[in-house]
Amino acid sequence: MAEVRARVKLNVGQHSHIPAEIVSFHGLQDGEEHVALIFNEADKNEVPLIRMHSECLTGDVFHSSRCDCGEQLNECIETMHEQGGIILYLRQEGRGIGLYNKIDAYVLQSQGMNTYEANNHLGFDDDLRDFSDAVLMLQAMGLNHVKLMTNNPRKLNALKNAGIEVDKVVGTHAHIKDGNRHYLEAKVKHGSHMLDMEKVPEKK
Repeated sequence: MAEVRARVKLNVGQHSHIPAEIVSFHGLQDGEEHVALIFNEADKNEVPLIRMHSECLTGDVFHSSRCDCGEQLNECIETMHEQGGIILYLRQEGRGIGLYNKIDAYVLQSQGMNTYEANNHLGFDDDLRDFSDAVLMLQAMGLNHVKLMTNNPRKLNALKNAGIEVDKVVGTHAHIKDGNRHYLEAKVKHGSHMLDMEKVPEKK
């Protein structure tokens, strides 16, 4: 069973310095260094809002035009600054295929494949991510009843199948920009993501 090992305060966020705590764990199954970011830790009697966010170096850090990962992360940070919540930041780059393979997939996407077709062409399944460690992280923090911020039904099913009660699903916006509409449409059509392509957030 994973256990909380250390807490370090930090400031995150795109538009302001938002206080959060970072939590590390030991005893996770896949050997990766997943962490949790805790915002305005809620009353113990409240059901916390959580997000399982898979690492995306190109989107989260370098603001790639090919995806919406960085925008989703910033939206979650802003929301959790206001409401409280926990981001489980999972080291699962490229839906589990790794950074170098994801760059190879970018080349194939430039040739006309969608994100799933590119991964398949490289010999990978649609999505290699496993959320077992996310469940262990929640259990280590004493959480078995949550609200989940996601558009991905796989994440919802992963928690439910592991016995985590999901009180509510909170979707993120469709962050459409030059270069990622094809990617988002593929997530909706192929990945069954619960994403309303008609609702685009106002730019701040």
